[in-house]
Amino acid sequence: MVKKSLSAQEKGKASEKNFPNQLDPVFITELDRYLFGEGRHYKIYEKMGAHPATLNGKKGMHFAVWAPHAKAVSIVCDRNQWDVKANYMLPLEDSGIYEGFIEGMGYGEIYKYAIHTKHGDVLYKADPYGFSAEFRPGTASKTADVSGYRWGDGNWLKKRAEGSIFEKPLAIYELHIGSWRKKAREEKNGFMTYVEAAKELTDYVLDMGYTHVELMGIAEHPLDASWGYQVTGYYAPTSRYGEPKDFMYLVDYLHQHGIGVILDWVPAHFPKDAQGLSDFDGTPTYEYADPRMGEHPDWGTKIFDYSKNEVKNFLIANALYWYDEYHVDGLRVDAVASMLYLDYGRNNGQWVPNKYGGNGNLDAMEFFKHLNSVIRGRKDGSMIIAEESTAWPRVTETPENDGLGFTYKWNMGWMHDFLDYMKTDPYFRKGSHNKMTFGMSYATSEKFILVLSHDEVVHLKCSMINKMPGEYEDKFKNLKCGYLFMFGHAGKKLLFMGQDFAQFHEWNEDVALDWYLTEEPLNGDLQNFVRDLLHMYRKYPAMYQLDDSWDGFEWVNADDSDRSIFSFIRKDRSGKNALLFVINMTPVAYPAYKVGVPAKGRYNLILDEQGATSWTDGKNTAKTGAKAAVKTTARTTGKKTTYIAKTGECDGHHHCIEYPLPGYGCAVFKFNL
Repeated sequence: MVKKSLSAQEKGKASEKNFPNQLDPVFITELDRYLFGEGRHYKIYEKMGAHPATLNGKKGMHFAVWAPHAKAVSIVCDRNQWDVKANYMLPLEDSGIYEGFIEGMGYGEIYKYAIHTKHGDVLYKADPYGFSAEFRPGTASKTADVSGYRWGDGNWLKKRAEGSIFEKPLAIYELHIGSWRKKAREEKNGFMTYVEAAKELTDYVLDMGYTHVELMGIAEHPLDASWGYQVTGYYAPTSRYGEPKDFMYLVDYLHQHGIGVILDWVPAHFPKDAQGLSDFDGTPTYEYADPRMGEHPDWGTKIFDYSKNEVKNFLIANALYWYDEYHVDGLRVDAVASMLYLDYGRNNGQWVPNKYGGNGNLDAMEFFKHLNSVIRGRKDGSMIIAEESTAWPRVTETPENDGLGFTYKWNMGWMHDFLDYMKTDPYFRKGSHNKMTFGMSYATSEKFILVLSHDEVVHLKCSMINKMPGEYEDKFKNLKCGYLFMFGHAGKKLLFMGQDFAQFHEWNEDVALDWYLTEEPLNGDLQNFVRDLLHMYRKYPAMYQLDDSWDGFEWVNADDSDRSIFSFIRKDRSGKNALLFVINMTPVAYPAYKVGVPAKGRYNLILDEQGATSWTDGKNTAKTGAKAAVKTTARTTGKKTTYIAKTGECDGHHHCIEYPLPGYGCAVFKFNL
């Protein structure tokens, strides 16, 4: 919305009316302005935006906004009938900050800033620091109280800070609350509330055995179809599912039940929606002015100007806001490559080289090092994860060692190779064998998370089960083999919702998952298998302690391409406890399969293609019909589960075990070194 601005005379009278005395300097102080200008005011959100205050003995709401090139700024809301003349804001010296006050205003009221531009227009903007927002299609900010919540997660936070984060299990359940489950009501499109999701999500995650949830689309965004990756309210938990304190309740509830919370975070770009950050004060304020740097040609969005201290401060404080005010355990940073490369998505002549003539964005590099140094300095177990899709070096190295400083990096290379292999007909897999082994050649170069995310089950890429080759039953067998390979491979883990029970259709943000499928025999059996894998992953440190070290992984046979069988060993920190993995990626059975082993002794089968072989190694609690079959496996049928190593050369070892390996057979053996 744009309209003509007021005259200078009208503006002066409005300022005199609304500011008979200077506001209390304790609110936006000279120190605040200095630190903000330096990009180091890490709690600037406590001063910017809307906060309760008292002026001249009158209670109301104080507002502050950064609009350095505006001619004037006023507050518009229901209280002043959205009159741009009613509540002008006062510019603060040499800062670009405007502050204002509305007497009697409290929580739960909507408002915007009317930005009077130098071109004579008025732009109606949502508050960049607003703590809440209207439910779409409304676009106003809403005053909200984010103080005073009584947290009960002290034990979780204390435990999180103990020990090395890298030697703890990390199995992430990525989900979109709006389409995870729906409620049978018309209000807000049937979205679950944060409070409703708390118990239902916790119950599911605990039962399955995930350690963390990763929530998509929590920061406010206008379009459901953007999945939350085009943000207009960086400080506002989306109103689709409730109020800010409702979101605190969700995080608190998950923490009290031992589940960590990671949020998607989008500092790479923002949309051009009129109420958002785009041309905020009538000029490129938050974005680069040069469109060759300030716009994504493929996405139609604006790129943050990381050279401006105030913009960096906005983003760094926003990251810390989610850690401090909402107790989240981690942020997954979207589209890191698009920030690092000046030529990302651009052809020759469409981008500006850096001062050295290269294609690296020096401003973005410095931003990441600054941000990640602050997060590392917390030393409280907080993590920050890069979705970085290239071979950019030292993403998870410390800034002191010229790294970007992320805790983890998504392993996109592994994901592409893995999916290419798994989609291949088993008859031809021998020609792609190296796609599965290549990932270990660089597994220790970064701190990696192996991901099968939402991006892999949208835009005609097919669901995970429909990527698998073969007849109907073979698809499930293939997927089991793939999941076992993933969980045995070095690196932390992430699965997107629906993948753990073989959701058939691609993910659709408007539609809930087909939970009825968990009652189908093959889907339920796959879910039980994944559940057992997750609980086994958490039980055995060999599966997670040494993810970034060759001390934790050893190929038994990486070269059995003709039979498409993979065998390897995972070890824990002690060097004594180990797991042997054998995965047959074809339907060919081997009644007397031999695999080399490093030592004499007993090799106990703890998981096969039917799931865990004992109650203690899995968590067989599903109520599906498929579970009846799983309950009658080796535990009750007398099937052999312990094998004694024999002397004999095999796979480069002096000992071996021999056992029946079915087509698409999965096997994990526990043994001691």
